[in-house]
Amino acid sequence: MSPAVFFRTVFFLLILFVVIYIGTENTQTVDFHFSLLLDKPARTSAALVYFAVFAVGVIAGTLFNAGAAKSGNGKAEAEGGRAKKKK
Repeated sequence: MSPAVFFRTVFFLLILFVVIYIGTENTQTVDFHFSLLLDKPARTSAALVYFAVFAVGVIAGTLFNAGAAKSGNGKAEAEGGRAKKKK
């Protein structure tokens, strides 16, 4: 395992810890307003709203990174980042 993957995993776990900590501390009910999709405010737990926003961010980041890996010369990147020149 490369050090970059290890540090990304540790960083992700730290962020996940913060989400869990906020979830345990914010047990009160809040009104969540999102007028683009909801006609009335959603009355739910503050922790659930925070986790949902976090999950949407993680999914969006994953999709953006997966799309970036497919664009360009993916084969050259997989072989060490250098494209071979044709003669």
